[in-house]
Amino acid sequence: MAVNVSAVQFVRGTILPDVMRALAASGLPARRLELEITESTMFKDSASVLAAMHALQERGVRIAVDDFGTGFSSLSHLRSFPFDHLKIDRSFVRDAPERPDLCAIIHGVAVLAQGMQMETTVEGVEAEEQLRAVRPLGCTSVQGYLLGRPDSAADVGALVAVPPAPPA
Repeated sequence: MAVNVSAVQFVRGTILPDVMRALAASGLPARRLELEITESTMFKDSASVLAAMHALQERGVRIAVDDFGTGFSSLSHLRSFPFDHLKIDRSFVRDAPERPDLCAIIHGVAVLAQGMQMETTVEGVEAEEQLRAVRPLGCTSVQGYLLGRPDSAADVGALVAVPPAPPA
């Protein structure tokens, strides 16, 4: 399950206890949770953000960079922060069927991430032509309305709910 978190949640210093409480309350194993952060999060008190990210990963939570390729992209951040997953921004996908340069960027990010043992997701795949354009570029997954719409919290809760054990 992937959950977007904001820089404010990291800066407050409560991200670790908040996540651990949510995991305990839901019964979701930590390894099944991926927190998606934007690149700007890394600039908000980077030392405490880095410490929180390491603490979360030590407990099995995965960390993804959301909307990678926009804003503050930096190769030094990829090296310095403990990311498991890069989510390539939808702006690179929109015109990928007609733009070889965009496909080259997506492929380059996928190769870089693979070399750093990270997964990659292409965000914003909304049409078959986009899927055909990005499929051979080496990303580990795609995301977008073509494949499914976001779910409400209630629908996700029902999806991950563990049925009670049958009576003995």
